[in-house]
Amino acid sequence: MSKRMRPFGHTIPLDEARARIEDAIRPITRLENVTLDAAAGRVLADDIVAPADVPPFSRAAMDGYAVRAADTTGASRTAPCVLRSLGRAYTGVVSTTVVEAGTCLEIATGAPMPAGADAVVMVEETASDDDGEVRVLSPVQPRQHVGRQGADIERGHTVLRVGQVLTPSRLGALAAIGLADVPVYARPRVAIVSTGNEIVPPGQALRPGQIHDVNRFTLSAIVAAHGGVPVTSDAVPDTLDALSAAVDRCRGDADVLVFSGGSSVGERDLLLDVLRARGEVIFHGIAVKPGKPTAFGLVDGKPFFGLPGYPTSCLSNGYILLAPALRQLARLPAATPRSVRVPTGQRIVSLPGRYQFYTVRLVEGVALPAFKASGDITSMSNADGYIEIPTDVEIVEQGELVDVRLF
Repeated sequence: MSKRMRPFGHTIPLDEARARIEDAIRPITRLENVTLDAAAGRVLADDIVAPADVPPFSRAAMDGYAVRAADTTGASRTAPCVLRSLGRAYTGVVSTTVVEAGTCLEIATGAPMPAGADAVVMVEETASDDDGEVRVLSPVQPRQHVGRQGADIERGHTVLRVGQVLTPSRLGALAAIGLADVPVYARPRVAIVSTGNEIVPPGQALRPGQIHDVNRFTLSAIVAAHGGVPVTSDAVPDTLDALSAAVDRCRGDADVLVFSGGSSVGERDLLLDVLRARGEVIFHGIAVKPGKPTAFGLVDGKPFFGLPGYPTSCLSNGYILLAPALRQLARLPAATPRSVRVPTGQRIVSLPGRYQFYTVRLVEGVALPAFKASGDITSMSNADGYIEIPTDVEIVEQGELVDVRLF
């Protein structure tokens, strides 16, 4: 080993790493107002009280005839009640017609109920002729087929409460009470920085020894999917001055800092030195595969993730550690990943003493290995999900049932 190498003092279990991150996260308090068409998936920042009834008037729930229910008593197909039609009521218009004894008004679904009427007879239960007579073939009760004013939402009722995620149906409730915009918690801004002298952006020709930046894009996708706003920049060289400047540049505007690379044990892995100088290291090194060289700390009280540079290790810990932390910060509920229980297609050998996230493909109902190496992004891109192999398990036999967490 080179004298300049700085090996891990020790690694901590995955559960302890998760607990330390959770303990350090403080949910975002910054607020903003957004229009309803931009509010899907956002977290409500205040209780919403209805300023008016919904619906704001009593309305027909069926196409048919607005009637006085008492006028239909005893009606049947053999002995219909005969009423005189006074015309038609349409949606969007309040009829001035008054329904009196022995009369009715043709009405469309959703149209305001006319004065005097207290029920609607479905058109299927009537027969009419050209002289304006309507034969009612079945009786109705008061308020039958009528949506009363305020039946959905009453004025003064708390429609939604602070902390609820704005789903399509909840946005519909806000629209129903006439809101054009809504107060929500801001999305955390997440600075994403790849480090390494060899990293260049896609689209730029590679010189000998260079590779394209992968982590910037995989991490941005995770951040956007879990309530954050990715703020990216070009890769930063492996120098103390460049890394220090990058952290200082990000710390003012970001709520979370995520750097990939520079968190291992080589002589150029200077990110830990910068973190120690700018804030606090909460842990460095997790007993997990892939993703052992992961660091976490605080800079100005803001979470700082130092993720491995290898694309598979980086993306794996992006799913396992960064995404839950982001959801906690953004006040979103914990994600509930889908999983399937299937047999393994071949024997899998795991490293003893390390919790492993092993990527697999699903082929004809069995789980086949997809993992190649931590530096190979196809270990993830060719996978349908992953299985978790605990620290005390070294072998998963062929045919053994496993739970595959789907990406």
